[in-house]
Order: sequence, then structure tokens, then C-alpha cells
Amino acid sequence: MTRFVVVNEQGPRWDDRRSMREQHGWAEHAAFMDALEASGFVLLGGPLSYGPRHRALLVVEATDESGVRARLAEDPWMRDGTLRAVSVERWEVLLGKPRLG
Repeated sequence: MTRFVVVNEQGPRWDDRRSMREQHGWAEHAAFMDALEASGFVLLGGPLSYGPRHRALLVVEATDESGVRARLAEDPWMRDGTLRAVSVERWEVLLGKPRLG
């Protein structure tokens, strides 16, 4: 398996008047992401900052980029336009030991 770093940002359906957890479909999105983490696909994830544009970072394991994109396309927030993928980059860890958990 290969590690990838994914950056997502708010899509056209993101409501700037609401916080992340107040967005339409939050519960469904959170359940989907929890399932990806439980399956071992998502290793780490969370918001990058709470600035003017919502952005989030994921570290995932998959065989290839198309597999990453296909799996994340199933996210309710991706399907309805609340989020959009900005980049999916292959990541080779050279320093440090992953301490997940």
C-alpha cells in the first residue's frame, strides 16, 4: 500500500454562515469518515485551519490515486458539493515513525 496526502476544501454548497459541524449532512459525512478510519483507509485527518476557507487534510493508504479519488467520491459531502478534492499526492515518509493512536 502507498500513502497519499489529500487536501479537500469547501465546495459550492458550503455555507459560510455555519461552522463545520453545523454544515448540512454533517452526521452522514462524519459517519462516512469514521468508517474510512475504522477500515484503515484514513490514517489521519482533520481541518488545516479555521480561516476564511475551510480546508482539511487526510493521510490515507491505497494502491493508487484513482482508488483514493474513487473512495472519497462516495463521501456525502463530496457527492453534494459541500467539499471538493483539491489535491491527491503520493507521500513517501522519510523522517519519523508514524505514531497513529
